[in-house]
Amino acid sequence: MSWAKRSASVLLTAVVTASAAACTSEDGSTDGTASCVYEVTYDGRTYRDVANVEFTVGARLGAAAKPVCDDTGQDEGGESATTETAYAVDGVSPTAAIAVGDTPDDVQIVAVYSGNELPAEVKKLIAGRPPVQHARP
Repeated sequence: MSWAKRSASVLLTAVVTASAAACTSEDGSTDGTASCVYEVTYDGRTYRDVANVEFTVGARLGAAAKPVCDDTGQDEGGESATTETAYAVDGVSPTAAIAVGDTPDDVQIVAVYSGNELPAEVKKLIAGRPPVQHARP
C-alpha cells in the first residue's frame, strides 16, 4: 500500500473514531444517538422535539428556556441557558405542545412526553389532520 493510501486510511479511521466518540451517550453506549436531546422548558413543563408534524402556529405565549447541553459531565463554565419565543399550536393545549423559535415562520413543535409517549393531541396531528402550512398569528 502506498504512503498516500495509508495516510488517507489513517485519516479516515481517525475521523470515524472521532464521530463515534461524539455520539457516545452518557452511559458509554455508541448507538449513534446524541447524549443531549432538544429540550425547552415553559411554564414549569419540559418539552422535547417532535419530528414530521404539520401544524399551524398560534398566538405568542412568551419565553421558553433552552437549557445548556451538558454531555461531557464536566462544568465547562460560561455557558447559560438561552431563550426562544414560545407560540401556541392551533388546536393543541400548551400543556401538551408548543412551537418554539425566533419567529413564527421559523419554529418547531415540541411536546410534553409521558415516558416515550406523545400526548394524544399531538398524535392526532400526526395521524389525521390534513397538512397545513405554518401561519403567522
